[in-house]
Amino acid sequence: MELQAIPAIGVQHPAVRQVQHIQNNTAPNRYKLFVAEGLWAHNMLLESGAPIDTFFWCPEAIYADEAHKRAEEIAERAERSFRISLRTLEKISERDKPDGLLSLAALPRWEPRDVRFERTALVLVADGVEIPGNLGTLIRSLDACAADCLVLTNRKTRLTHPKVIRASQGTILTVPTLEFETVAEAAAWLDSLRFTVLLADTDEAINYRKADYGGRTALVVGSERYGIGKDWYGRGYQRVAVPMLGSGDSLNVSVSASVLLYEARARKSRW
Repeated sequence: MELQAIPAIGVQHPAVRQVQHIQNNTAPNRYKLFVAEGLWAHNMLLESGAPIDTFFWCPEAIYADEAHKRAEEIAERAERSFRISLRTLEKISERDKPDGLLSLAALPRWEPRDVRFERTALVLVADGVEIPGNLGTLIRSLDACAADCLVLTNRKTRLTHPKVIRASQGTILTVPTLEFETVAEAAAWLDSLRFTVLLADTDEAINYRKADYGGRTALVVGSERYGIGKDWYGRGYQRVAVPMLGSGDSLNVSVSASVLLYEARARKSRW
């Protein structure tokens, strides 16, 4: 669609209210839509080929020539496009300067059958992680160390949360994410694929440097407050711990997971 042909809408339009509902998580989001803001985010959408549901264009807020070019490309890709005022943009944006570009896009939908694992596959299980920024950082770390996928159990935060999207730096669009209704289902799936499952825990644990990372490896990390849920225990899985050498007794879950992921990757790749 030509930019000049895009219809203008105001703050009361249903599409604007839909953005607000998704930002605030105040309505069902069956299509897993998330809000992408600014030039960087829209470059990410174009590079990943993510489906774009709705594009909101505010020419008054565009300062860079590149943003004008991206607006044309996004308008061509989007299912529908609208022109909005600066006032309307301020109502729906969570950024100070979103470059006049804001879109509703869809996260990929992954099923267990969609993911294929090599003999030395690496998976992270996030059990009950509550803080959106931590979940996004976990996804970013998975991408950085070339892990195969993220598995979610006892999910406490939505993948479409703006802080998850930002903290993942866009890697949420490329890292496969699988969610299981119960721990039993996730564990049975991992066992069927012959993963060695390691639980990140300080009790009755071995030093993470001494663990066996041969074959397929699944690392399980837990919630910020309660750790790994009890349903993961009693299955004969080894526990591993990162030593605490100072006065603190634990690491942030995303930091701990990154240490474990990179140790596993180093062993598998023989760094």
